[in-house]
Amino acid sequence: MTLRPDPTARTHSVQYALRVLETVARHPGGIDEERLLRDTGLPPGHLSHLLLMLRREGYLEQVEDDAYVVGESLVLLSSGGDRERALRDRIDRTLSELRDTLGAAVYLSRYADGEVEIMRCADSPETPAANEWVDFRSAGHATAIGKCLLGQLDHDGRRDHLSRHRTARLTSRTITDEQFLLNTLDRQPPTVPVLDLQEYAVGTVCAAVPVTAGTAVGCLALSLPVEHAHRLRTAAETLNERAAPVMLSLAI
Repeated sequence: MTLRPDPTARTHSVQYALRVLETVARHPGGIDEERLLRDTGLPPGHLSHLLLMLRREGYLEQVEDDAYVVGESLVLLSSGGDRERALRDRIDRTLSELRDTLGAAVYLSRYADGEVEIMRCADSPETPAANEWVDFRSAGHATAIGKCLLGQLDHDGRRDHLSRHRTARLTSRTITDEQFLLNTLDRQPPTVPVLDLQEYAVGTVCAAVPVTAGTAVGCLALSLPVEHAHRLRTAAETLNERAAPVMLSLAI
């Protein structure tokens, strides 16, 4: 199984952010923005945007003389045995912030060993998670999460998945025609959120965006009760814009 190309701006931003972090790490005494521009070769406007994001996420700190040094978040994620715990804490904190910003339950998922897996979920009494009335592993064809993950696989990978998990009808909106589903996945632009408009469960709408780190296939998603469906597209766009920090955490 191979992955489809992911030519998204988020992926490029993560690559540029890693370049900035590597450059700063080579200067433990600090490095200013002018030197960063020369050493990284990034456009000034792009670098300024990245520096704001990296400071907000705690990967960089700005000290005297406007120099940048490695921040606490980067130290924790680079600290060997503590990395897994630090990564979980950072992901949980990011998902909780997204939940509160979007007013929706937020999920981090991956496709591993041929299955859809929900890794982390941030919900609350005010933003309840979707009711898993059918195992998410068997409902990849009907959920935004599943379709987003399948969309990152190649044709053979999708066929393999659908050979093991048939496209059962879960609601009147569920796509059950396998070829139609495959064609829909082929046409899905990688920069546009994948939507589930009551295809998995009546009363619930969802959106998902790709989150890639190396060869891993993952996604960020949100769910809303159908009475809040008017907020779905705006929330999905915000989720798309905020995916880069999650991708960066997984890539470090």
